This record gives sequence, structure tokens and C-alpha cells, in this order.
Amino acid sequence: METVSSLHLSRRRLIGAAMVLPFTASLVRAAEPSLAFDELYGKFSVLGLEFSDKVKRLAGKGISMKGFMAPPLKAEAQFFVLTEVPMSLCPFCSSDADWPDNIVVVYLGEKQTFVQPRQTIEVRGTLEYGSWTDPDTGFVSLLRIRQAEYSAV
Repeated sequence: METVSSLHLSRRRLIGAAMVLPFTASLVRAAEPSLAFDELYGKFSVLGLEFSDKVKRLAGKGISMKGFMAPPLKAEAQFFVLTEVPMSLCPFCSSDADWPDNIVVVYLGEKQTFVQPRQTIEVRGTLEYGSWTDPDTGFVSLLRIRQAEYSAV
């Protein structure tokens, strides 16, 4: 008889856990550390700007970041540039020597509909830093957020 009662209790716990799980996932997502544009770089040395300790510490981890979506180069792109201020043109450059210090490339996990350049968005994904050339587009970036998703704020 105890097994029937414990089985019933286990089902009840399972159903309760299933109901709570979606809320738990949103709490975990909300707990991701945020990164601001003024926290991207630490100091300026003879080699140029150096990434901040915070960027180095958060590399490979999930983060959130707020900013503006620069107009994409094409409508079907699965990436865009996150900027500190609204821009009317995409700020991509041909080399990382010209890389503006107030942009981050965002690679989406799945295609999403792009928003207007003046709409503030919050991006969530995995932070990467260091010079990297996209093999498909040839774009060079220093900072990236991968497997990202975004929403209007």
C-alpha cells in the first residue's frame, strides 16, 4: 500500500515540477549577468584598447546586453550589429583595425524579424571576444554574442 501512496506522491511532484519549469527557465534567463557598452574595454595601452576584466570573465557565458539594432545588410541575415546609439547605416568595417569600440556582432540562434533602428532591444546569448572573421561574409569582429535572441525593451 505504501508504494501506491508514494507513487501517487511522485506523480503529484512530477506534475508540480512540470508546471513550475517554464517559470524557472525565465528566472534563470533573468539571472544572466548584463553587460553595458561602457564595460566592454578596460584600458588603453600601446597595443590599443584592451577588453575589460568583466568581458574576459563573462566570455563563453550567457549574458544580456541592451542597445540598438543597426540596419542589417540583407533581410534574411541571421546576424546584426548591436550599437550603443541608433544608427542609420551598418557600422561593419573591413578589418578589426577600424572596428568601432561601441558595437557588438549578434549571431542569432534562429532567424527573427528585425526591428526599427530606433527601438531599444535586449539581446541574450553567449559572449565571445577576440578577432574573428566570419567565413560566410568576410566580416571581421572583435566582440560577438552567439546563439542569441532579442526582444524589444
